[in-house]
Amino acid sequence: MINFFSETDFELPYQDFYRDWLNACMDIENRKIGNINFIFCDDEYLLDINRQHLNHDYYTDIITFDYSDQTQLNGDIFISVERVADNAYEYNTTFDNELSRVMVHGFLHMCGYKDATEDEQIQMRKKEDGFIEMLTHNSEGEE
Repeated sequence: MINFFSETDFELPYQDFYRDWLNACMDIENRKIGNINFIFCDDEYLLDINRQHLNHDYYTDIITFDYSDQTQLNGDIFISVERVADNAYEYNTTFDNELSRVMVHGFLHMCGYKDATEDEQIQMRKKEDGFIEMLTHNSEGEE
């Protein structure tokens, strides 16, 4: 089950649409979803998590806590909507596009994809782009 929570005033619109899309992404990756929680928050909230749990003292857009086992994906994905908005502006894209990228990015980490090296980053971006294209295509069909 994919759940959406908020520690800020942001509320994800069209939750069923995003849930269906993320389920389809994981079907393509041949993964079963157990219990996944997306927690939307602000910069300071996520910075505090970054400091407490990862000993990092910097802002980030996403932190994924992966509790998956060999049969299904389980975890908590914290997303700073402030970072997403700033990144959308910096990369000249929409907030919704950047948010979708970050959401599927967290799932891909849970599937075992890494982004520490340049080659891993290229592979991760290629996966993200494919899933965002699938989302864009599905949303156009919904209109």
